[in-house]
Amino acid sequence: MSSTPPSPHPAPGSVPEAGSAVAPEAESEGAPRSVRARRLPLAGVLRPGKPSDIWFKPATSVVVATAPPNLTLLALGRLDLVMYTMAGSFCALYTHNLPYAARARMLAGVVAGMVASIAVALVTASLTSSAAVLVAVGALLAAAQKTLCDATRVGPPGHLIFTFISSATLFAPQTLGQVPGHLALTLAGGAVAWLVGMAPALVRPHGPERRATARALHATAAYADAARADADGPGTERVRAAAAGAVHAAWQSLLATGPRTVQARRALARLVVRAEEALAVPGSADPDALRSWAAGLRGTGAVPRPRGPHPGEEEELLGVDAELAGPKVPLWRRLAPGSPLLPVALRTAVGCALAGYASLALGIGRPYWALVTAASLYQANVTLTWNRGVQRVVGNLIGVLAFAAIAPFAHLGHAELIVCCLVLAFGAEALITRNYWLGSVCVTPMALLVTEFARFQQPGELILDRVVDTLVGAVLGVAAAVLVTNRRAVDHIEKAIEATDRAREHAEAGLAGAGAVEPARRRLTAALVELRAAADAAAGEWWQRALPEQRVLAAERAGHRTLAATVRRLHGHSGENGQGTRARAGAADAWEGARA
Repeated sequence: MSSTPPSPHPAPGSVPEAGSAVAPEAESEGAPRSVRARRLPLAGVLRPGKPSDIWFKPATSVVVATAPPNLTLLALGRLDLVMYTMAGSFCALYTHNLPYAARARMLAGVVAGMVASIAVALVTASLTSSAAVLVAVGALLAAAQKTLCDATRVGPPGHLIFTFISSATLFAPQTLGQVPGHLALTLAGGAVAWLVGMAPALVRPHGPERRATARALHATAAYADAARADADGPGTERVRAAAAGAVHAAWQSLLATGPRTVQARRALARLVVRAEEALAVPGSADPDALRSWAAGLRGTGAVPRPRGPHPGEEEELLGVDAELAGPKVPLWRRLAPGSPLLPVALRTAVGCALAGYASLALGIGRPYWALVTAASLYQANVTLTWNRGVQRVVGNLIGVLAFAAIAPFAHLGHAELIVCCLVLAFGAEALITRNYWLGSVCVTPMALLVTEFARFQQPGELILDRVVDTLVGAVLGVAAAVLVTNRRAVDHIEKAIEATDRAREHAEAGLAGAGAVEPARRRLTAALVELRAAADAAAGEWWQRALPEQRVLAAERAGHRTLAATVRRLHGHSGENGQGTRARAGAADAWEGARA
């Protein structure tokens, strides 16, 4: 069984798996609104996946951003301050998928968030030595960090770095007089991280959006191949969903490029238009051409330009410009009452508090390790949280064995200690995109070594504390996810269905001549992506009422039909492949009839 939750949408007429969240008849009139628990998977949870195509960027960035401050402190003989500079340096892990205009803003926000988190932790540590108070503040900080990272969609590694650093500093003895200096070190490390994150713009100013466009082209080429081989197979549905997500991500990347990149954005938008057309009408797509254009986006050469006229292309590009000028969704709306982020925030606060207090009760000297373990688990639903718990435990247990092997070398001197931390930081980023547990194998010894910059400690004591805190944090973290129910998951689906229906109506109005088609089409695509995410998240929750499966299915099919209609409207004439309206329309009809 896959590590991801099974789809909540079985094929019509199929029999649901035993223990699934809802039976087919649950939505029929007069049927009981059953509440069931889902089974938690084990098979496939530890299976490695494909690495990210840019895994080396955060891996290299964190090493480059961390090495200069660490070596400077080594030369000054003040390695006891490494934790504060590393807090800023670790900001280099963020925003590598964002275009540079958006990256500059988001990365500055990450640095500001890190400094604010450290400030709260340091001031609290200065004012009280009560472990119970420190755990409570750490749990609240973890919940706030999780919520804000999800709301701003900052991307990996999410709240985990914030929680790890702020929780550790909570338990570092402080005085109020030391706080400004320690915050200055964090800010200096953050400034270095910002410069490292922005430096590639000097060489490849449009690299992120070129990569996003190439991913969309590769994904739609794979879907075109799969659709021709087996149009109705479940594997084809997974490939189509991946292609739809890649196309949506490409548009989002282009919309975040800023006003100074109009020419480059338009050149890339022409290719995303081709990918979007291949998604809607795979039978008329040329997979080889799509892959050729994707290959042409490598490096810094000119953006490939498809040959031949493309009907509706200028209208689409004008639609992109119109969407750029449109209003943005304010942050407060994502945090308003009823937000799906709030139940996860509550789980985080409760789970972290339980883990921290349990660690204190057991007499463990570092309760923040249990707190961080619990904080690292929380995903969109209980099933994914369980998966992360299994991965965390396995990775940490192997990681402490790695620490036992590394510690003798690291204890040879402070220079060796710095080298070990840099190598492990690189290894963590190189492996974590394949599976979380693989990254944890490197993160665990690195976290243990960071505690030794002030003074070397006995490895056996560190290993025992880490193992106990890992098990306590994982068990209580998953327990909190199960006990703190998310009954709003179905409400979120209802809102997503309404948003999808509204977006479809706007797109249909555009088809009727009452508005611009392209912005409406992208809003509909985004609404369908959100609907699918809401349905998948609800499918992995426990203790909830029946899912509105048939309504989700109907909304997705209606949305897909409208999207296909927009493609026929704009791209129904012969294109560069010499294929005409009839073939394209037939492929669009086939796409409309595919399982949602």
